[in-house]
Amino acid sequence: MSRILVTGAAGFLGSFLCDRLLEDGHEVIGMDNRVSGQTENLEDAFYHDRFTLYEHDVTEFIHISGELDAVLHLASLASPVFYRDHPIKTLKVGALGTHKTLGLAKEKDATYLFTSTSEVYGDPEVNPQPESYRGNVDPYGPRSCYDESKRYGESLVRAYRDKHELDVRVARIFNTYGPRMRLDDGRVIPNFMKQALTGEDLTVYGDGEQTRSFCYVSDLIDGLVALLESDVEEPVNIGNPDERSINELAEIVLEVTGSDSGITHEELPPQDPQVRRPDISKVRSELGWEPEVSLRDGLRKSLGYFEERV
Repeated sequence: MSRILVTGAAGFLGSFLCDRLLEDGHEVIGMDNRVSGQTENLEDAFYHDRFTLYEHDVTEFIHISGELDAVLHLASLASPVFYRDHPIKTLKVGALGTHKTLGLAKEKDATYLFTSTSEVYGDPEVNPQPESYRGNVDPYGPRSCYDESKRYGESLVRAYRDKHELDVRVARIFNTYGPRMRLDDGRVIPNFMKQALTGEDLTVYGDGEQTRSFCYVSDLIDGLVALLESDVEEPVNIGNPDERSINELAEIVLEVTGSDSGITHEELPPQDPQVRRPDISKVRSELGWEPEVSLRDGLRKSLGYFEERV
Protein backbone atom coordinates (compact mmCIF):
# COMPACT_ATOMS: atom_id res chain seq x y z
CA MET A 1 0.00 0.00 0.00
CA SER A 2 1.22 3.49 -0.87
CA ARG A 3 0.24 6.83 0.64
CA ILE A 4 -0.64 9.22 -2.16
CA LEU A 5 -1.63 12.90 -2.32
CA VAL A 6 -3.97 13.95 -5.15
CA THR A 7 -4.49 17.67 -5.73
CA GLY A 8 -7.65 18.68 -7.56
CA ALA A 9 -9.26 15.64 -5.96
CA ALA A 10 -12.85 16.93 -6.23
CA GLY A 11 -12.53 17.61 -9.94
CA PHE A 12 -13.68 15.46 -12.85
CA LEU A 13 -10.43 13.56 -13.35
CA GLY A 14 -9.14 13.90 -9.80
CA SER A 15 -12.15 12.18 -8.28
CA PHE A 16 -11.95 9.22 -10.66
CA LEU A 17 -8.24 8.89 -9.97
CA CYS A 18 -8.91 8.88 -6.20
CA ASP A 19 -11.49 6.12 -6.70
CA ARG A 20 -9.06 4.04 -8.74
CA LEU A 21 -6.18 4.43 -6.27
CA LEU A 22 -8.49 3.45 -3.37
CA GLU A 23 -9.67 0.40 -5.33
CA ASP A 24 -6.02 -0.54 -5.81
CA GLY A 25 -5.53 -0.51 -2.03
CA HIS A 26 -3.69 2.77 -1.51
CA GLU A 27 -4.23 5.41 1.16
CA VAL A 28 -5.31 8.62 -0.58
CA ILE A 29 -5.15 12.18 0.69
CA GLY A 30 -7.30 14.43 -1.49
CA MET A 31 -6.76 18.19 -1.68
CA ASP A 32 -9.06 20.74 -3.32
CA ASN A 33 -10.16 24.33 -2.76
CA ARG A 34 -13.39 23.73 -4.73
CA VAL A 35 -13.04 26.65 -7.13
CA SER A 36 -14.19 24.27 -9.86
CA GLY A 37 -14.20 20.89 -8.05
CA GLN A 38 -17.40 19.45 -6.56
CA THR A 39 -17.40 17.50 -3.30
CA GLU A 40 -20.21 15.22 -4.55
CA ASN A 41 -17.69 13.76 -7.03
CA LEU A 42 -16.03 12.12 -4.01
CA GLU A 43 -19.12 10.38 -2.62
CA ASP A 44 -17.64 6.95 -3.38
CA ALA A 45 -14.25 7.89 -1.95
CA PHE A 46 -15.74 9.00 1.37
CA TYR A 47 -16.86 5.40 2.02
CA HIS A 48 -13.21 4.39 2.38
CA ASP A 49 -11.44 4.82 5.70
CA ARG A 50 -8.23 5.16 3.64
CA PHE A 51 -9.43 8.49 2.17
CA THR A 52 -9.04 11.97 3.65
CA LEU A 53 -10.01 15.28 2.04
CA TYR A 54 -8.28 18.55 2.90
CA GLU A 55 -9.76 21.83 1.70
CA HIS A 56 -6.66 23.76 0.75
CA ASP A 57 -5.32 26.03 -1.98
CA VAL A 58 -2.22 24.42 -3.49
CA THR A 59 -0.70 27.82 -4.23
CA GLU A 60 -0.23 28.21 -0.46
CA PHE A 61 2.31 26.30 1.67
CA ILE A 62 1.36 22.62 1.94
CA HIS A 63 1.99 20.60 5.09
CA ILE A 64 1.26 16.88 5.15
CA SER A 65 2.35 14.93 8.21
CA GLY A 66 3.87 11.50 7.77
CA GLU A 67 5.35 9.83 4.73
CA LEU A 68 4.16 10.18 1.15
CA ASP A 69 4.98 7.80 -1.68
CA ALA A 70 3.56 9.93 -4.50
CA VAL A 71 2.26 13.44 -5.18
CA LEU A 72 -0.16 13.69 -8.13
CA HIS A 73 -0.77 17.31 -9.15
CA LEU A 74 -4.11 17.50 -10.99
CA ALA A 75 -5.33 20.83 -9.56
CA SER A 76 -6.11 23.11 -12.50
CA LEU A 77 -8.78 25.33 -14.00
CA ALA A 78 -8.92 23.31 -17.19
CA SER A 79 -12.15 24.49 -18.82
CA PRO A 80 -12.28 27.64 -20.96
CA VAL A 81 -15.15 29.10 -18.90
CA PHE A 82 -13.17 28.85 -15.66
CA TYR A 83 -9.75 29.87 -16.89
CA ARG A 84 -11.19 32.92 -18.67
CA ASP A 85 -13.02 33.92 -15.48
CA HIS A 86 -9.98 33.20 -13.28
CA PRO A 87 -6.87 33.84 -15.41
CA ILE A 88 -4.62 34.78 -12.48
CA LYS A 89 -5.73 31.78 -10.39
CA THR A 90 -5.05 29.59 -13.43
CA LEU A 91 -1.52 30.92 -13.78
CA LYS A 92 -0.89 30.62 -10.05
CA VAL A 93 -2.03 26.99 -9.78
CA GLY A 94 0.20 26.08 -12.74
CA ALA A 95 3.19 27.99 -11.38
CA LEU A 96 2.96 28.36 -7.59
CA GLY A 97 0.86 25.20 -7.15
CA THR A 98 3.35 23.16 -9.14
CA HIS A 99 6.22 24.71 -7.17
CA LYS A 100 4.59 23.94 -3.80
CA THR A 101 3.70 20.35 -4.72
CA LEU A 102 7.17 19.71 -6.16
CA GLY A 103 8.69 21.02 -2.93
CA LEU A 104 6.48 18.63 -0.97
CA ALA A 105 7.50 15.70 -3.17
CA LYS A 106 11.16 16.61 -2.68
CA GLU A 107 10.69 16.83 1.10
CA LYS A 108 8.98 13.44 1.21
CA ASP A 109 11.20 11.78 -1.42
CA ALA A 110 7.99 10.94 -3.31
CA THR A 111 7.30 10.24 -6.97
CA TYR A 112 5.74 13.29 -8.63
CA LEU A 113 3.15 13.20 -11.43
CA PHE A 114 2.20 16.41 -13.23
CA THR A 115 -0.91 16.48 -15.40
CA SER A 116 -0.09 18.68 -18.34
CA THR A 117 -2.29 19.13 -21.39
CA SER A 118 -2.49 18.89 -25.16
CA GLU A 119 -2.82 22.70 -25.02
CA VAL A 120 0.98 22.89 -24.74
CA TYR A 121 0.87 22.26 -28.51
CA GLY A 122 -1.39 25.31 -29.06
CA ASP A 123 -2.99 25.49 -32.51
CA PRO A 124 -0.74 22.79 -33.97
CA GLU A 125 0.82 22.90 -37.41
CA VAL A 126 1.57 19.16 -37.12
CA ASN A 127 -1.16 16.51 -36.93
CA PRO A 128 -1.17 14.19 -35.04
CA GLN A 129 0.95 15.78 -32.33
CA PRO A 130 3.95 13.75 -31.09
CA GLU A 131 5.67 14.58 -27.81
CA SER A 132 8.63 15.96 -29.80
CA TYR A 133 6.46 18.73 -31.34
CA ARG A 134 7.23 22.05 -29.67
CA GLY A 135 3.89 23.67 -30.30
CA ASN A 136 2.38 26.84 -31.77
CA VAL A 137 1.31 28.88 -28.74
CA ASP A 138 0.66 32.62 -28.40
CA PRO A 139 2.07 33.62 -24.98
CA TYR A 140 -0.09 36.77 -24.98
CA GLY A 141 -3.24 35.24 -26.47
CA PRO A 142 -6.71 34.69 -24.98
CA ARG A 143 -5.89 31.10 -23.96
CA SER A 144 -2.37 31.82 -22.74
CA CYS A 145 -3.15 31.78 -19.01
CA TYR A 146 -3.90 28.05 -19.26
CA ASP A 147 -1.50 27.05 -22.04
CA GLU A 148 1.50 28.84 -20.60
CA SER A 149 0.82 27.76 -17.01
CA LYS A 150 1.11 24.15 -18.15
CA ARG A 151 4.19 24.79 -20.29
CA TYR A 152 5.84 26.53 -17.33
CA GLY A 153 4.77 23.65 -15.06
CA GLU A 154 6.47 21.13 -17.34
CA SER A 155 9.66 23.19 -17.28
CA LEU A 156 9.57 23.37 -13.48
CA VAL A 157 9.11 19.60 -13.25
CA ARG A 158 12.12 19.14 -15.53
CA ALA A 159 14.19 21.50 -13.36
CA TYR A 160 13.34 19.56 -10.16
CA ARG A 161 14.21 16.32 -11.91
CA ASP A 162 17.59 17.63 -13.05
CA LYS A 163 18.52 19.67 -9.97
CA HIS A 164 17.12 17.48 -7.20
CA GLU A 165 16.96 14.06 -8.92
CA LEU A 166 13.22 13.95 -8.24
CA ASP A 167 11.37 10.95 -9.70
CA VAL A 168 8.88 12.64 -12.07
CA ARG A 169 6.11 11.83 -14.57
CA VAL A 170 4.43 14.22 -17.04
CA ALA A 171 1.10 13.33 -18.68
CA ARG A 172 -0.08 15.46 -21.60
CA ILE A 173 -3.81 14.87 -21.40
CA PHE A 174 -5.98 15.26 -24.49
CA ASN A 175 -9.75 15.90 -24.50
CA THR A 176 -11.40 13.62 -21.96
CA TYR A 177 -15.10 13.18 -21.14
CA GLY A 178 -17.49 11.17 -19.01
CA PRO A 179 -19.67 11.37 -15.88
CA ARG A 180 -18.87 14.08 -13.29
CA MET A 181 -18.15 16.76 -15.89
CA ARG A 182 -19.74 20.07 -14.96
CA LEU A 183 -22.58 21.11 -17.24
CA ASP A 184 -21.43 24.73 -17.02
CA ASP A 185 -17.76 24.24 -17.85
CA GLY A 186 -18.06 25.27 -21.49
CA ARG A 187 -16.54 22.15 -23.01
CA VAL A 188 -18.15 20.73 -26.09
CA ILE A 189 -19.48 17.37 -24.83
CA PRO A 190 -21.29 18.74 -21.74
CA ASN A 191 -22.63 21.58 -23.91
CA PHE A 192 -23.92 19.22 -26.59
CA MET A 193 -25.38 16.71 -24.12
CA LYS A 194 -27.19 19.42 -22.18
CA GLN A 195 -28.58 21.01 -25.34
CA ALA A 196 -29.64 17.69 -26.87
CA LEU A 197 -31.39 16.54 -23.69
CA THR A 198 -33.27 19.83 -23.24
CA GLY A 199 -34.31 20.14 -26.89
CA GLU A 200 -32.13 23.16 -27.63
CA ASP A 201 -30.20 23.44 -30.87
CA LEU A 202 -26.60 22.28 -30.55
CA THR A 203 -24.20 25.23 -30.81
CA VAL A 204 -21.36 24.59 -33.23
CA TYR A 205 -18.67 27.27 -33.41
CA GLY A 206 -17.30 28.15 -36.83
CA ASP A 207 -17.97 25.73 -39.68
CA GLY A 208 -17.65 22.72 -37.35
CA GLU A 209 -14.85 21.17 -39.39
CA GLN A 210 -12.27 21.72 -36.62
CA THR A 211 -11.32 18.39 -35.05
CA ARG A 212 -10.88 16.95 -31.59
CA SER A 213 -10.05 13.48 -30.23
CA PHE A 214 -12.14 12.35 -27.26
CA CYS A 215 -10.95 9.87 -24.64
CA TYR A 216 -13.39 8.25 -22.19
CA VAL A 217 -12.46 8.87 -18.57
CA SER A 218 -11.84 5.23 -17.56
CA ASP A 219 -9.27 4.87 -20.36
CA LEU A 220 -7.56 8.09 -19.30
CA ILE A 221 -7.32 6.96 -15.66
CA ASP A 222 -5.83 3.63 -16.79
CA GLY A 223 -3.22 5.62 -18.70
CA LEU A 224 -2.35 7.83 -15.71
CA VAL A 225 -1.94 4.82 -13.42
CA ALA A 226 0.22 3.03 -16.00
CA LEU A 227 2.42 6.13 -16.26
CA LEU A 228 2.69 6.47 -12.48
CA GLU A 229 3.76 2.84 -12.17
CA SER A 230 6.33 3.17 -14.97
CA ASP A 231 9.79 4.74 -14.92
CA VAL A 232 9.14 7.09 -17.88
CA GLU A 233 10.30 10.59 -16.89
CA GLU A 234 9.69 12.34 -20.23
CA PRO A 235 6.28 13.81 -21.22
CA VAL A 236 3.78 11.26 -22.53
CA ASN A 237 0.62 11.92 -24.56
CA ILE A 238 -2.46 10.24 -23.09
CA GLY A 239 -5.59 10.45 -25.22
CA ASN A 240 -7.64 8.78 -27.91
CA PRO A 241 -6.33 9.19 -31.48
CA ASP A 242 -9.85 8.77 -32.95
CA GLU A 243 -10.11 12.22 -34.54
CA ARG A 244 -13.60 13.63 -35.20
CA SER A 245 -14.91 16.91 -36.54
CA ILE A 246 -17.21 18.86 -34.25
CA ASN A 247 -19.95 18.36 -36.85
CA GLU A 248 -19.47 14.58 -36.56
CA LEU A 249 -19.57 14.81 -32.76
CA ALA A 250 -22.85 16.76 -32.92
CA GLU A 251 -24.47 14.07 -35.08
CA ILE A 252 -23.30 11.27 -32.77
CA VAL A 253 -24.63 13.11 -29.68
CA LEU A 254 -28.03 13.54 -31.39
CA GLU A 255 -28.02 9.83 -32.25
CA VAL A 256 -27.05 8.65 -28.75
CA THR A 257 -29.55 10.94 -26.98
CA GLY A 258 -32.35 10.37 -29.50
CA SER A 259 -32.79 14.13 -29.60
CA ASP A 260 -34.70 16.10 -32.24
CA SER A 261 -32.52 19.16 -31.65
CA GLY A 262 -31.14 21.03 -34.61
CA ILE A 263 -27.69 22.55 -35.07
CA THR A 264 -26.86 26.26 -35.13
CA HIS A 265 -23.53 27.90 -35.93
CA GLU A 266 -21.87 30.76 -34.07
CA GLU A 267 -18.60 32.61 -34.55
CA LEU A 268 -15.47 30.64 -33.71
CA PRO A 269 -13.69 31.88 -30.56
CA PRO A 270 -10.30 33.50 -31.22
CA GLN A 271 -7.33 31.11 -31.53
CA ASP A 272 -9.49 28.01 -31.15
CA PRO A 273 -7.25 25.12 -32.30
CA GLN A 274 -8.22 23.71 -35.70
CA VAL A 275 -6.94 20.19 -35.07
CA ARG A 276 -6.23 18.06 -32.02
CA ARG A 277 -5.08 14.43 -32.19
CA PRO A 278 -2.49 12.66 -30.06
CA ASP A 279 0.28 10.56 -31.49
CA ILE A 280 0.18 7.75 -28.90
CA SER A 281 2.96 5.58 -30.32
CA LYS A 282 5.15 6.39 -27.29
CA VAL A 283 2.56 5.41 -24.65
CA ARG A 284 1.71 2.28 -26.65
CA SER A 285 5.32 1.11 -26.90
CA GLU A 286 6.58 2.18 -23.46
CA LEU A 287 3.50 1.60 -21.27
CA GLY A 288 1.46 -0.87 -23.31
CA TRP A 289 -1.56 1.43 -23.02
CA GLU A 290 -4.17 2.40 -25.56
CA PRO A 291 -7.82 3.46 -25.23
CA GLU A 292 -10.54 0.84 -25.49
CA VAL A 293 -13.86 2.72 -25.25
CA SER A 294 -15.27 4.05 -28.52
CA LEU A 295 -16.85 7.50 -28.73
CA ARG A 296 -20.38 6.14 -29.09
CA ASP A 297 -19.94 3.71 -26.20
CA GLY A 298 -18.44 6.39 -23.99
CA LEU A 299 -21.31 8.78 -24.70
CA ARG A 300 -23.80 6.00 -23.93
CA LYS A 301 -22.01 5.32 -20.64
CA SER A 302 -22.24 9.04 -19.82
CA LEU A 303 -25.87 9.51 -20.85
CA GLY A 304 -27.47 8.60 -17.51
CA TYR A 305 -25.27 11.08 -15.66
CA PHE A 306 -26.21 13.95 -17.96
CA GLU A 307 -29.91 12.99 -17.92
CA GLU A 308 -29.95 13.24 -14.12
CA ARG A 309 -28.48 16.72 -14.15
CA VAL A 310 -30.35 18.60 -16.86
